[in-house]
Amino acid sequence: AATLRALRARLPDASVEVLIPDFLGDAAALDIVLAERPDILNPNLETVKRLQPSVRPQADYARSLAVLRHAARAGARAKSGLMFGMGETSEEIPAALRDLRDAGVALLTLGQYLAPSPAHHPVARYVPPAEFDRWRETALALGFTSVASAPHVRSSYHAGELAADFAPSPSLSRSHSSPPSPVPTFHPCSPP
Repeated sequence: AATLRALRARLPDASVEVLIPDFLGDAAALDIVLAERPDILNPNLETVKRLQPSVRPQADYARSLAVLRHAARAGARAKSGLMFGMGETSEEIPAALRDLRDAGVALLTLGQYLAPSPAHHPVARYVPPAEFDRWRETALALGFTSVASAPHVRSSYHAGELAADFAPSPSLSRSHSSPPSPVPTFHPCSPP
């Protein structure tokens, strides 16, 4: 929340997307972030329900969906993402997409999982680009407003362009009348 306040003070017209954890289901912690009115709230689901315990042992599938639902009901523009290639089946993906849409998620990212280290969940397969195209069409048919789907897509992939397809939430919009500027991409090794 303090970071959001600082960004708003320094860059009042900038759009801000926050990538958050599920706060262990603590609604009060989520409400602190929501009170600062981020333009987009992005807690990633990451994978299908069956794989959650091994891929995200600190998280919980139902709890992550509850966080998204709480944020959407509060008027936040909810975004989330899934990574493919962890061992999910073609039957599990539509269920996860429906769960995200039912939770109020409108912006979606779908990308290829790459294991950060040998200690992490292994890559089960590399998903071909054509399959990402099919999942994008499936997600759009389910009612997602904007979907980025390709092997190299990550949470922040073209965030400004993805958000531009989604109308501002009136209950969480800021006081300025001009549309928000694109979400800037900051790289930790270079100055902003």
